[in-house]
Amino acid sequence: MSASVTPRVALVTGTSSGIGEAVVRHFCQLGHQVLAVDFNPAGREVAEEAGASFFQADLTDGEACKAAVAEAIKRFGRVDILVNNAGIQHVSPIEEFPEAKWRQIIDLMLTAPFLLTQAAWPSMRENGWGRIVNIASVHAQVASPGKSAYISAKHGMIGLTKTAALEGGAQGITANAICPAYVKTPLVDNQIADQAKLHGMQEQEVIEQIMLKNAAVKRLIEPGEVAELVAYLASDAAGAVTGASWNMDLGWTAQ
Repeated sequence: MSASVTPRVALVTGTSSGIGEAVVRHFCQLGHQVLAVDFNPAGREVAEEAGASFFQADLTDGEACKAAVAEAIKRFGRVDILVNNAGIQHVSPIEEFPEAKWRQIIDLMLTAPFLLTQAAWPSMRENGWGRIVNIASVHAQVASPGKSAYISAKHGMIGLTKTAALEGGAQGITANAICPAYVKTPLVDNQIADQAKLHGMQEQEVIEQIMLKNAAVKRLIEPGEVAELVAYLASDAAGAVTGASWNMDLGWTAQ
């Protein structure tokens, strides 16, 4: 463990694969105590292999959000770092978008981060130190067809981040968002197939003509790259950084 890293207690959501898994592994390598939270029971094996604890929860249930934070405090005595990463995707035109899927996405990707932040806040305030890192998306900055719920949730997450930053500053709590373009995750793999169906294209055409169309750097992002930025924003070194939206978008929004 680097001498510059203070061991902390972290709660990370959406940890069975992708960005969440990469964050859990990186945090454990840094010496943090980690509670990995996921709906998928397969997340237990991932967490244990990394050296983290696991808590299974459906975060569309508000009581489950509160229980996850309570579990972290029970196990480790406090919560220092909260990484709101859990997410799902559904691609469909607004006219055909199922109401149930809209509500599920908003509950998981906007309401749950609010409730988790609210539940973790007293612990952070009491200790005079807290880091909230919200995994947003380039789609928190721009829109694409067929993703109304996802984009609405991610735009809302930026507003939540800014509000938490303003309320937490005097209490030693920072809040920041990371806005990646397409990352090599199972969620993106599923999107490729969905987008191909929506646009009547081959999957490779989706990657080249849709996902990387606006990117200056023509590749997908590795989950570990996002985890490195999460670790910085969750560190003592980032104490002056709050309310920011960190575009990690391969140059997408530079246009």
